[in-house]
Amino acid sequence: MNKTQIKELYTLLSAERPDPKSELNFSTPFELLVAVMLSAQATDKSVNLATEKLFADANTPQAILALGQEGLENYIRTIGLYRSKAKHVLAACKILCEQYSGSVPRDYESLVSLPGVGSKTAKVVLNVAFGEPTIAVDTHIFRVANRTGLAPGNSPDEVSEKLSKITPPEFLKNAHHWLLLHGRYCCKARKPLCSQCPISHLCTSDEKTL
Repeated sequence: MNKTQIKELYTLLSAERPDPKSELNFSTPFELLVAVMLSAQATDKSVNLATEKLFADANTPQAILALGQEGLENYIRTIGLYRSKAKHVLAACKILCEQYSGSVPRDYESLVSLPGVGSKTAKVVLNVAFGEPTIAVDTHIFRVANRTGLAPGNSPDEVSEKLSKITPPEFLKNAHHWLLLHGRYCCKARKPLCSQCPISHLCTSDEKTL
């Protein structure tokens, strides 16, 4: 896509969702960090059901550490890979308490140094909790970027780098949400809703089902 088409794509997606929000429920940067860590290979709905009870009882690094491995598992066992996720969350909480006074750091390098926190999780936290113009690439965004021709790439990191370069500055803050939600509800993996798609005329995909 050229610059004019890219700007039109984001303009149309922004008009559809003027004020996009994360579908994970949270009230603090720490709650968001935990929710995103738990969301790998799980639905936002399943994470929200678990964290609603967890955060009511423990929503700080200190409180979650006090639960211990078994205690934390009891809250999140309905989420896939809950044992390893509980281990990572507890290890991250320990570091947050020891090195950051229980606060979530606001820089990328510190975030990815935490156990269980990869590039995607760090960028989501920076964008959603702190308003940084980062673009985390999940399966939805990876699919949309490649399928439409917006920012084709062979890996999430490659797509993220391309999106960061080509996205107009005025759209950077919300680009992550617009592309994710478009992929989740319209540009679906198996049956994309091309006839309802606001950017179908810009899409170069051979899979279009108009």
